[in-house]
Amino acid sequence: MKTPPPPDLRLARHLALSRRNFLRGLGVCLALPVFESSLGPVLRAATAATAGPLGVTSTGAPLRMAYVYVPNGVHQSYWWPAGEGSAFELGRTMQPLAALKNSLQVIGGLDHKNAAPGNDGAGDHARANATFLTGARARKTDSTDIQVGVSVDQLAAQQVGHLTRFSSLELSCDNVRKSGSCDSGYSCAYQYNLSWRSPTTPMTPEPNPRLVFERLFGSGAPGERQKNFALRQQTQKSLLDFVLDDTRSLQRQLGAKDRDKLDEYLTGVRTIEQRIQRTESFGKLPVPGADAPTGIPTDFGEHMDLMFDLLAMAFQTDSTRIATLLLANDGSNRSFSEIGIPEGHHYCSHHRNNPELVAKIGEIDLHYMKRFARFLTKLEQTKDVDGKSLLHNSMIVYGSGNADGNKHTHDNLPVILAGAGGGTLTPGRYKTYSSQPMSNLFLSLNDRLGVRGLDRIGDSSGRLQAV
Repeated sequence: MKTPPPPDLRLARHLALSRRNFLRGLGVCLALPVFESSLGPVLRAATAATAGPLGVTSTGAPLRMAYVYVPNGVHQSYWWPAGEGSAFELGRTMQPLAALKNSLQVIGGLDHKNAAPGNDGAGDHARANATFLTGARARKTDSTDIQVGVSVDQLAAQQVGHLTRFSSLELSCDNVRKSGSCDSGYSCAYQYNLSWRSPTTPMTPEPNPRLVFERLFGSGAPGERQKNFALRQQTQKSLLDFVLDDTRSLQRQLGAKDRDKLDEYLTGVRTIEQRIQRTESFGKLPVPGADAPTGIPTDFGEHMDLMFDLLAMAFQTDSTRIATLLLANDGSNRSFSEIGIPEGHHYCSHHRNNPELVAKIGEIDLHYMKRFARFLTKLEQTKDVDGKSLLHNSMIVYGSGNADGNKHTHDNLPVILAGAGGGTLTPGRYKTYSSQPMSNLFLSLNDRLGVRGLDRIGDSSGRLQAV
């Protein structure tokens, strides 16, 4: 039986909250999860109902897209391959990818001009993060009036997200900060988020592997997860009933302008209702062959591995086809004592050609790459529903919004595109372009995902040809 709070308390709570805070409070109160779907009838129905390749390959397998961010740029001379085309040789940093060489492209010549200082002065790390998936210039502010652009993953989720339980998945191996000043007058929201649902609304990533697992597969022991999932959905519906009851009572006491604000709020509530209905339509949850993580590991390498594993499971079970993973915020000064480097990453990146610091930044870049290589290997070894590998049916971008961390440059960014995009990409080569916006790559990848009617992302000037 529902037991809502007393009417006077409910009314006071409503009147005390602005629309922005009310929606944020609702999100925390409802803690709405989006769960895994299982492959099979739902996938076949989605494929059959599609007039074009919306989110699927030509063989009917899901087409996945993920963006992985590494902070502080890379040491340039260790990064870039020798040779060109298919006759390239991997540089020092990419040696962990040697066995996967034919499943990836190293791309040169992509720029993010909106991450450069321009008239805004210092703050390259915040701009690098904010611009990476939006291609837009972040408004320089450390207050609440943040603004940048809609990110490529969310533009895709708007058209493809309905095909899965989880429209998109936002992950991080870093802290989560939503406000305050972090980099030379830029809000922390820029530096700790990759994904932006609107120019003013970031999609907050989840850093805790256990919470990610429970959102995807439910909480409790394997035999209890389906039951807990059903109970959670019932609770969500009850909470929505309370909210709607409250708003009907409140509506009679508001002026015209406030009623307009309330109507905007109700639009958000209806969106949540639709998400719940979509979740129910996919049936029972899959049961992964893994136990839930215990929480955030103290070892950073293990933390990265766990988040990569969860991303692989999300793709394998078709819980989502769109994801972002922020390994650490640009400007991160995390130390790496586990590989014998007690100094911070940011400190080492400003090596000023000091041989000792150059060696250390090279080892840090290599440490990140080893974790990425492990992830790609897992995708390559996992068969998809069409008999191909998950990696074949994926488009995985690994890169940074800073190019040379020592100089804070934002042209010729370090970018790897792994996977064959279901056969639409040309892996196994080193491809360079003549100074093009990285946003052109975004348009090309979204085209392959089946996104339609998208003419521009950030500062894009057209599609990246022959990817």
